[in-house]
Formats: sequence, C-alpha cells, structure tokens
Amino acid sequence: MPKIDLPSLDILTGIELLVLDVDGVLTDGNITFTSQGQEIKSFNAKDGAGMKYWKRVGKKLAIITGRESPIVLRRAKELGVDIVKQNAKNKLPALQEVLSDLGLKRSQVAAVGDDLPDLPVLTHCGLPIAVADAPEEVKTVATYVTELRGGCGAVRETIELILKQTGAWSKIMDRYLLGQ
Repeated sequence: MPKIDLPSLDILTGIELLVLDVDGVLTDGNITFTSQGQEIKSFNAKDGAGMKYWKRVGKKLAIITGRESPIVLRRAKELGVDIVKQNAKNKLPALQEVLSDLGLKRSQVAAVGDDLPDLPVLTHCGLPIAVADAPEEVKTVATYVTELRGGCGAVRETIELILKQTGAWSKIMDRYLLGQ
C-alpha cells in the first residue's frame, strides 16, 4: 500500500529540483549486456515526458547514480537534465555538489530512490520518495511511496503529483488543450 500522506503545499511549492536515480527508478533495474559487452537500458517514455513537463514549468532535474553508462548521458541530454553525477558510490557528496552548483537548499529538493544507496539522498532532501518496489528500509524514510514500480512510470507519477498539487499542471494541460 503506497504512502499517500502528502507534505504541506508549502513544501511542495518550494520544490525546485527533482533528483533521480537511474537503475530501479528511471529503469526497471534490469541491466542487460549484449554478447559484445554493450550495456542496454530501457527507459519509460512516460517518465521521459514527465521530465520534459517538469522542465517546461521551470524546474531543475539531476541524476545521481552509482553506475556509469554513456546511455544515461544520452537520455539525460534528450530530456534536458541539468546535472548528471555518475559513478557516485557515496551519493550524499554528489547531492551536496548539485545543490551548490544550482544554489539550492535541501528543502527545495524532491528525490526518488529505489534502494539502500539512495538513503543518503532521501534523508537529506525536502521530499523523499520511494518507488513501489523499493525495500522497506527505503519506504520507511519516504514521505511518499509511488503506486508504480521503478522504470514503469513512477517518475511521471511523482512529477504529476507535485505539479497537480501546486497548480502547475494547468500550464502543461493548456499547451495541449488550448494549443499554447
């Protein structure tokens, strides 16, 4: 059962940055290698659309991941991700660098994680979010647990939740309903 106790509107309105893990959040966690040793990742198109909507309302995106892959850089570039930190075995210093680079406070950050390495980021942000298939230790520190699994629309769910609760979703809808 997902947690649905939402933080106050003040907290949601103050969120300026969404920090995402890759494997298990932007992907379903599977890591596939070809016989030539190339890594294959599958990204959810709805998550990608959500990330574009997030950027469209003037918000920032960051990826902090413990692994390194050129595929992550390619996808991040396609989606306009502001900062990508790969090979971040200890994610807290990476988060602190991102905050410093963007001039933001931790209270302005929502983060989505799926596993234990994400705990330092989740416990040092204003809005910690766990995907539905995260272990209990991650769900316990989360303010919100998505209904959807990692790589299956959990990021889009998170973005819609924040934008709808803060009234910013109407800017997205206007573009499609009013042709703006």
